[in-house]
Amino acid sequence: MATELAAARTVKDVSPHDFVKAYSAHLKRSGKIELPHWTDIVKTARFKELAPYDPDWYFIRAASMARKIYLRQGIGVGGFQKIYGGRKRNGSRPPHFCKSSGAVARHILQQLQAMNIVDVDSKGGRKITSQGRRDLDQVAGRITIEA
Repeated sequence: MATELAAARTVKDVSPHDFVKAYSAHLKRSGKIELPHWTDIVKTARFKELAPYDPDWYFIRAASMARKIYLRQGIGVGGFQKIYGGRKRNGSRPPHFCKSSGAVARHILQQLQAMNIVDVDSKGGRKITSQGRRDLDQVAGRITIEA
């Protein structure tokens, strides 16, 4: 059983929840992501009523987005708007799907690009760089060792 855990070294081999938690902590520790001044007041989507309660929500979203790009290359701002979208309640009228904030997604992608984790894909969207793949796999490897 221990050899099976030691062999798991990629992002695909670990729990998504554990990975996002560990990678967001890694991003926060590294200090390379600079938080925009609006992180404490911005809503993450049109259908939300309040800003997130968690003060580290920006790092968690960045880790989640990096994981999504690792698993599926070519996702852009519009794709992330759909992924993080949800149900808009319209009062007495029926609810409908609504996209999330494009500015938040765009800003996080720009930050990840400045850190050289993602790069612009020639076919559209973003792709993971070799340095970014190595960085994410290192964090995934640390999760398997700790477990």
